[in-house]
Amino acid sequence: MSKAEQQWRGDISRRQALAGLGTFLAASPLLHAQRDPWPLGSHRRFMSFDEIRDVFDFEPLFRANVPLAIYDYTAHGTESEFTLYRNRDAFDWVQLIGGGGVDPNTVDTSTELFGHPMPSPIMLAPTSRQRDLHPDGELAMHRAATTTSTTMIVSNASSFPFTRIAEAAEGPLWYQLYARSDIEANRQPLAEGQEVGAQTIVVTIDQQASYYERTLHVRHTGGSVRRVTRRTPNNPPNPYRVGAGRLWYEWDLFDKLRPMIEVPMLAKGILTGEGAKMCLDHGVEGIVVSNHGGRAIDYGPSTLEVLEEVVTAVDGRVPVLIDSGFRRGADVLKALALGANAVCLGRASRWGLGAFGEPGAQKVIEMVNAELKQAMASVGVSSLAEIDRSIVKTNFP
Repeated sequence: MSKAEQQWRGDISRRQALAGLGTFLAASPLLHAQRDPWPLGSHRRFMSFDEIRDVFDFEPLFRANVPLAIYDYTAHGTESEFTLYRNRDAFDWVQLIGGGGVDPNTVDTSTELFGHPMPSPIMLAPTSRQRDLHPDGELAMHRAATTTSTTMIVSNASSFPFTRIAEAAEGPLWYQLYARSDIEANRQPLAEGQEVGAQTIVVTIDQQASYYERTLHVRHTGGSVRRVTRRTPNNPPNPYRVGAGRLWYEWDLFDKLRPMIEVPMLAKGILTGEGAKMCLDHGVEGIVVSNHGGRAIDYGPSTLEVLEEVVTAVDGRVPVLIDSGFRRGADVLKALALGANAVCLGRASRWGLGAFGEPGAQKVIEMVNAELKQAMASVGVSSLAEIDRSIVKTNFP
């Protein structure tokens, strides 16, 4: 065999060259093509609906069903994501202490908030753009919540208008507001929400300076980068690439919104006892302990470890809710033992919706409720009234 023939046999084929060129072009950040950072391993089968055993089983299916940029939008936390992971770590720092089991069938999880009876203290947190996860988006989530008699807090950054979401099912709804600095601009959305039956208004006051390094570092989310850094007269450039629409909050915001709100008003994003007291001074009727699922501030505390401080500051004057990082019924029980009146699920419900649509969201709610009853039975409490600090032992750093 000649030298030329040997070289020919070792060269790549035309097909291989074209495939390589296509791969090179697809990876270009100018095209924003999606590359899969999770290639299939040895286990190539996803679990079926009936095989799902806990909330965590939904996440791989959710990730497989949606574009990578959408998955990252749900998954990411701010900056280094320290707070995102601390939210989950905190549950390892709280132990449940059994006091003799009871029959799970006798456990009663019913409660009441703002005069409205609820079969469970588990609620759905406000999360935006749910139509990115499933075509029915918030409509399906509301139907799932109604089927399980769960109260849903609707984000004002939803894919559908609040009125249409309310029409999709008959279950109870709360309305979450990202207030605008032009106070009058808040009047119409607040009026519409209350007109169609919002039981409360939840005013979010965190998200002051979110900066998503994951979004900036990974090429396939280049579209998200442009949304964050887009410059307008009302959103001038700044070194943190943060929209100016969240950098103006003052405590008197609640005083200005109060005349527009005829239902209970809650503050979402409280992480200190001092902040909780300031809310009460300005007429807030409920507190949501939240760090926006680790998306609000980096190197902040988990919500679970500051919960008792907030509860102590409030001293029973208003209900205290909590979110950020909750995945299991035992997680919920720990928060209830530390003084929370209710617990909101955020990413968990999104995983269910993105994995299986309405049935998936419904199953997430049902599973966490069943786990809560089992956890309560295991520590020997048969009602929420029996839950107190004695059933947990904390070891926060």
